[in-house]
Amino acid sequence: MKFLKTLAPAAALIALPSLGLAQEAEAAAPGFDEIGPYIMTTLLFCMAGFLVFFMAAGFAMLEGGLVRSKNVTMQMTKNIALYSIAAIMYWLIGFNLMYPGDAWIMPGWVGPLFVPTTLDPVGVAAADAALDYASIGSDFFFQLVFVAATASIVSGALAERIKLWPFLVFVILLTGVMYPISGSWQWGGGWLSEMGFSDFAGSTVVHSVGGWAALAGAIVLGPRIGKYAKDGRVTPLPGSNLALATLGTFILWLGWFGFNGGSQLAMGTVGDISDVSRIFANTNMAAAAGAVTTLILTQMLYKKPDLTMVLNGALAGLVSITAEPLAPSLFGALWIGAIGGVIVVFAVPMLDKFKIDDVVGAVPVHLFAGIWGTIAVVFYNGDAHIVTQIVGIVAYGIFTFGASLILWMILKAALGIRVSEEDEINGLDMAELGMEAYPEFSKG
Repeated sequence: MKFLKTLAPAAALIALPSLGLAQEAEAAAPGFDEIGPYIMTTLLFCMAGFLVFFMAAGFAMLEGGLVRSKNVTMQMTKNIALYSIAAIMYWLIGFNLMYPGDAWIMPGWVGPLFVPTTLDPVGVAAADAALDYASIGSDFFFQLVFVAATASIVSGALAERIKLWPFLVFVILLTGVMYPISGSWQWGGGWLSEMGFSDFAGSTVVHSVGGWAALAGAIVLGPRIGKYAKDGRVTPLPGSNLALATLGTFILWLGWFGFNGGSQLAMGTVGDISDVSRIFANTNMAAAAGAVTTLILTQMLYKKPDLTMVLNGALAGLVSITAEPLAPSLFGALWIGAIGGVIVVFAVPMLDKFKIDDVVGAVPVHLFAGIWGTIAVVFYNGDAHIVTQIVGIVAYGIFTFGASLILWMILKAALGIRVSEEDEINGLDMAELGMEAYPEFSKG
């Protein structure tokens, strides 16, 4: 608002006629009631986007801690590469595909392709900015960091045996096409939104999508060498650094306040900011309940607490509350998150029985807890209906799992997605990248 700077000299000339002009300019200036909601909502998108961006570091640290030391550099490479690819692909295709407005290719199903997002003009006037609810740049950035989180879910599940470049090809199609298409069904005003499906911040739209893609990849890729014995026994393959995994979990926990709080999509009124604070409290409670539940359950079942389960229990609580973090009471958030923790404790060994090797527990945390969280919406959101919620869950499952399964099979046939047995045994760090994360130590 450059014109405000002209008021200071005019104010110094007290008794001159120019004072009247200054008063007129001041009267014409838009007040906070007019531009405040735009400013505050834009600020919410930026701050929440920063927090969700920091979740990329959380995923990297969690995965780096849960894989063996000979594969840590590969996980770091995958995580920085997938975020960067997501940023480019969501600009090139994804954002307009997910939020098409009236420009549908198939109304309610698919929006326009290859329409780069245009940001706000440089120095946009306050009067013009007030016409919209937030800046385009802040909205684009906030939506972008969500798609990167979806790709990170896949990275952890397929660790320690997948080739780098076929994985990144999958990321290109997941972040540029698959996620935006299915996301448009709900958040882009598509057919599920019209049907009344409810998913506040993405238990299904984000987390189960990542989980379905990871599950398809794990099935096609197969388990790590030595994970399952011929007699059915499961051989533990401990991660390299549980301190790093714990740090990653706390970073993800912190980032989730932006994930859920930013999904209020408004901070311009007392009611909006109050709702954001309520979302923060419920998000925190669900995570805590998931962690405590797994702590107690693993003590009861295995006679000793399992830290990796507790970490995933916290994450499962977070995923569970994501579909409806606003409406529940604190007690409601507690029991929703606690059930997420229960799901993890029993889903991890269930996958092992089917010999589906998920290195970090991404499928139980993001897919199974995501399904539960989407169903739990009906307990507190009076507009949600169980049948509609199930229709949404099934639609996302069929589309994402089916498309991912086909894509993984094509990549397997065309490029090969799994490293050789020798490379897997020696570690992907040296085989794929020629460098180690911990060169001073022996391979784990």
